Order: sequence, then C-alpha cells, then structure tokens
Amino acid sequence: MLSQEYFPKSDGEFIKHTYYSLSYAEEHEQAEWVHYKLNSLMLEGDIKRTNYFKIDGKVSSGSASTKDYLKSGYDRGHLAPAADMKLSKISMSESFYMSNVSPQKHSFNAGAWLKLEKLVRAWAKSSEVFVTTGGILNSEPLKVIGINKVSVPNYFY
Repeated sequence: MLSQEYFPKSDGEFIKHTYYSLSYAEEHEQAEWVHYKLNSLMLEGDIKRTNYFKIDGKVSSGSASTKDYLKSGYDRGHLAPAADMKLSKISMSESFYMSNVSPQKHSFNAGAWLKLEKLVRAWAKSSEVFVTTGGILNSEPLKVIGINKVSVPNYFY
C-alpha cells in the first residue's frame, strides 16, 4: 500500500487498514475517500461476505454506527466493496467498518454503483488497478441521517 504522501490532501483523519486506506471526515461521519489496490490475486479469494457492519476503532472520534442507517431509506454502500476483499478474513472483516460505507439509495447501490464495481473488477483481472472512491461531500447542503448526522452525498466517484 502507498504511504500517506501519495494520497489526496484532505482535512480528514488518515486511517490505514491492511488492504485499504481512507480519509475520515468527522463532520460527515464517513470517508472523504477510500483507496486500495486491486488485482487478480485479490479477486481469487474465496472468503464469504460477512454482512457484519461495525464501528471502526481506528477513527479517533468514533465512526458512524449501523443505527444511523435504520429506517433511513438508505443502504450502507461500500466504498471498498466486500467483493473486492475476498482474499482473507482480515480484508473481508475490514470492508465492513462503518468508515468504509456511505449512505446510498438502494436503486443506486444495486444499480449503477454495482455495475461500476463489476467493471473495475473486470479491469483488475487483467492488470493491477488502484481504486479511489467516495461521495462528494463539499457540494450544496447535504441531507443527514441518524443520531450521528451522517451526510448523504448526492454524487459519488
């Protein structure tokens, strides 16, 4: 994984996990961006999806929680997808940190976002790719959900 100097400048807290890194924006209770390397070896893993979302203990202020999403009308959309983290139990487990999710409408999460994730995996089968994802958090006033006031991005990249 690349060192912090290679990542975009941000005001967030830099967090390095085993298979991805992120910049956590406390005011939005989510990552400004998540960055990871993906290649055919990572995609050959056979670790099953856990669906066990949990608070990220590396976030000094505490991350959003699953309760923020209850009855909100939003999915917990992965920024580094679980399907990209099948290599090990560690990578799969870390993909379910709440710092790695952002509120997404189900139609988007299961539609255009899923198509993009599959396209990136197809590219990674033939050559290593570096992936950076996130929601646009500096646009017009954003809707918030939950007790922690998780920002709802209108756009993703």
